[in-house]
Amino acid sequence: MDGATIITKALKDQGVEYVFGVVGFPIIEVGMAAQAQGLKFVACRNEQSACYAAQAMGYLTRKPAVCLVVSGPGVLHTIGGLANATVNCWPVICIGGSSDKDQDGRGGFQEWPQVESARTSCKFVAQISSLQSIPYLVQKAIRSSLYGRPGAVYLDLPGNIVLSTCEESTIPVVDKIPLWSPVSVPPLPFINDALTLLKQAKRPLVIIGKGAAWSERGSLMSQQFLTRTQLPWLPTPGGKGIVSDTHPNNVNAARSFALRNADLVFLIGARLNWMLHFGLPPRFNKECKIIQVDLVAEEFHQNIKTDVGLLGDIGETLALMTRECGDWAWNKSNEWTKNLSENRDKNVRTVEDMANQSETPLNYFAAYQPISKWMEDKDVLVVNEGANTMDIGRTMLKSVLPRRRLDAGTFGTMGVGQGYALAAALYCRDYSPKTRVLVVQGDSAFGFSAMEIETIARYRLPVTTVILNNNGIYRGLKHEDQQSLEGDLTQLLPVLSLSTECRYDKMAESLGGKGWLVRTKDEITNALKEADNEKGRPTLINILIATDAERKPQKDHWLTRSNQ
Repeated sequence: MDGATIITKALKDQGVEYVFGVVGFPIIEVGMAAQAQGLKFVACRNEQSACYAAQAMGYLTRKPAVCLVVSGPGVLHTIGGLANATVNCWPVICIGGSSDKDQDGRGGFQEWPQVESARTSCKFVAQISSLQSIPYLVQKAIRSSLYGRPGAVYLDLPGNIVLSTCEESTIPVVDKIPLWSPVSVPPLPFINDALTLLKQAKRPLVIIGKGAAWSERGSLMSQQFLTRTQLPWLPTPGGKGIVSDTHPNNVNAARSFALRNADLVFLIGARLNWMLHFGLPPRFNKECKIIQVDLVAEEFHQNIKTDVGLLGDIGETLALMTRECGDWAWNKSNEWTKNLSENRDKNVRTVEDMANQSETPLNYFAAYQPISKWMEDKDVLVVNEGANTMDIGRTMLKSVLPRRRLDAGTFGTMGVGQGYALAAALYCRDYSPKTRVLVVQGDSAFGFSAMEIETIARYRLPVTTVILNNNGIYRGLKHEDQQSLEGDLTQLLPVLSLSTECRYDKMAESLGGKGWLVRTKDEITNALKEADNEKGRPTLINILIATDAERKPQKDHWLTRSNQ
């Protein structure tokens, strides 16, 4: 057996199903061996997109996929994706080719200290030094990517190892490991301490994070716990759909008010990082108590004190809490519930007023309205990317099932869109054939990964992309204003500007898809209906919206900067 066969067989034996990558010397043979072993290989146009696709597949299937890339620049292009996976807590295994070992330090082809380069972005890194070590390192890569907090792993594969051969009998046989790490729960006294704090709270709030989607029973038990206790709750962006957005006690529309006034916050798979304003004033009540359930003990007391830390699996921990709370439920007939409802209803009316506007060019909310209506009777996996496009999409596009929304996530990464879409389409094809894939991106975000439209077309996958095109990052210039500029555009063109009324729809057609240029709500609705009839190829709807369209006014800066 040669090295390429040994490593792909080891991956197959450990349950890996998908390989995404950009192949060339010295790992072409690894890609070919992967197909020979029955793995599904998807050739991408960019290493970062390949890594984004692999990690999204890891999140959706809850087992790692592989990103296979070439040496030197190929590995370096992938590191942004590896960092995104580790920060976002999604499993992925990157295998990077490297120069032959006997050329170390001699200026070999694309020679670079790849192991050292990948180390800061990964949970585990190793260089394969012999054929016999491959099964052990693959098994450890699987464990490291999944167990504890999921993340990225890097294996360095020198070119001489790829083509070296040995007798098959000399290759160690290692056990296939369980794809779920051992489950633990907090001691019962800790559970009771948490319930005591919840019962004493005057203004409690539960926050559901994406960690709850990773637990095998996280979604089910989150729903049961919230239904039993009747506590008000809201999701983080990654937590949308773990409990349906339509749940009656969801107060996400009153998010700022709820965070600012809650006297107790129960974090379920959510972290007090920038996305939750570090748990600090002015966005949080300075007297607020914190209950937190997490897989990782180091997450407790992050930025502020954790009053009760529940270390364990989220689903099993909530099962215990639901059992122990008995018949107790939050009394909804009080001032806190009334204030939350009033604030939620006021914000909902504001959003509805903006969404109901029909003047062209449309604002963001108005452009989203027909998309939201199109989704109402469908099971849709949404990929949402951009600045305002993504933030407003979190409000306008309802999530009712877990793992049906992928966006920039904790790392705030732009460029994930079409890579995520590629993985989503393959996942739906193989595991959820009645689920549609919808990508909604800003024009700037689309530009990072637009060539993957060709990949999606090549593999005959039905993905609908909608671009909210405002001619820029955050905002751009009107077409006539940009055309009127005379002189050196490097001095005159605003730094956030992009080309005006760019025909991304034509680009999609040139890459094997079908596109529409639209401006009105009716045109959006009709284009979505026509896209429904397209089978086996990508579609793209290019919506020209107002260049000065904005989000709903915010009381505080999105990234709270406290004076304390």
